[in-house]
Amino acid sequence: MGAAELSKRLKAIPEEVRKASYDAALRAGERIAQDMRALAPVSKDGSHGKPPGTLRDSITVTEGGKKPPSYSQGGAGAIPENAVAVTAGNSGARYAHLVEFGTSRAEAQPYFLPAWRSNRGRARRSINAAIGRAIRKAR
Repeated sequence: MGAAELSKRLKAIPEEVRKASYDAALRAGERIAQDMRALAPVSKDGSHGKPPGTLRDSITVTEGGKKPPSYSQGGAGAIPENAVAVTAGNSGARYAHLVEFGTSRAEAQPYFLPAWRSNRGRARRSINAAIGRAIRKAR
């Protein structure tokens, strides 16, 4: 499903349900980002040419209707309304994918996908529960 079709479908959903699902998605995105930051490697001395914590600090949650940071891993183009994107990397940390997957000279240090995998079930359940509550409340 493309962004245009998703946007069209989302506009057909009642506003209360849309708001509840978005709020739950935003909370889930923040939890995922928090776990990514905890897992992201931080150099002790900045030996890679960037201040320690640059990658960790580049992990952000982008709200619907906005663009994720340039050079980020996990998002491209504007985020559809009622959606949330968690990204790593920016113009000062263009190496997020290299850390995640490794290179011929550096071992992988996964932080992005492990955080997503450990949170995706809970994120889906919390979004589904929020939708159910909103539907019951709207009746």
